[in-house]
Amino acid sequence: MKALVLCTGGGIGDVLLATPVMRALRRRYDEVVALTAPAHRDVLAGNPDLRDVWVDDAPFVALARRIASEGFDAALITWATLRSAMLPLAARVPVRVGQARRLYSAAFTRRITVRSERGDRTSHWTQILLDFARALECDVADAMPTFDPGEAARAEAQALLEREHIARPFAVLHPTRGIAGAGRRWPTERLGQLGRALAERTGTRLVVSGTRADAAVADEVAALGGGVSLAGRTSIGGFGALAEQARVVVAMDSGPMHVAAAVGAPTVGIFALQSDEPDRWAPLGPRTALVRPTYPCPPAHRKETCPDFACIANLELERVLARVEGLLGHS
Repeated sequence: MKALVLCTGGGIGDVLLATPVMRALRRRYDEVVALTAPAHRDVLAGNPDLRDVWVDDAPFVALARRIASEGFDAALITWATLRSAMLPLAARVPVRVGQARRLYSAAFTRRITVRSERGDRTSHWTQILLDFARALECDVADAMPTFDPGEAARAEAQALLEREHIARPFAVLHPTRGIAGAGRRWPTERLGQLGRALAERTGTRLVVSGTRADAAVADEVAALGGGVSLAGRTSIGGFGALAEQARVVVAMDSGPMHVAAAVGAPTVGIFALQSDEPDRWAPLGPRTALVRPTYPCPPAHRKETCPDFACIANLELERVLARVEGLLGHS
């Protein structure tokens, strides 16, 4: 039997947190294929539970025909859009699992009401996604995400470290969360202070990571913190390989936070806004810790609408450093 997992929406973290679903499906299905966005292919490229990773880069009809030609027995949609909901229907996949209570839900044969819509605000997102797999009588006890950077990415990271003369030990600070470059001023001064304190407290070289889009922010944080910025200079796998070598990774709630935790790096996730829901989005890995929000944000201040990110500008550095020291003490 064959199953298709569609995870074409969301960000890096959303795709990575769907990997326990793929592992659960593999317990029942002989072959599992994932369909994801082109930018997220590397998140799944080394996944041992997948026969193949397809990218959603073809016209609707052509992609539906490709799906139909495989003869999938089931399709599971973890992040539905109208397009991803309709693809398995158009391909005549007989069993289609997706979210209930949406306009496109009629396209599914098994509809799942997500727990948050029933008032559950604390279940981790991996467990919410596993509810979709459970609709196919598939489950897994270990809900840790799976991410393998691969040897090419490890070589990429090592070459970058050598080129920049960065020797171990080093600490990685990921100071952005996918919205830092959205036109609002990001509190770089406080994050620079965090980077400097992190390097001093752990006796390491500070490395600041980020995407190409938020390289200006990362560069400024690195300059203020006395470190070096590698923002925009690694692939997803390259960042994972960098995190594997780090003494510790401190990251804002973001996809790279989840990648670092998944490769086993000691990872501290910072959840600054009161609306961030750390129980749901906590990094999962063998060595992780949380910094929960304490700043009194107004209820309307969500990451998409917050005008000034005062919670980050007033981040309590000692709380972050205490989590770091706790992790390193245990490891």
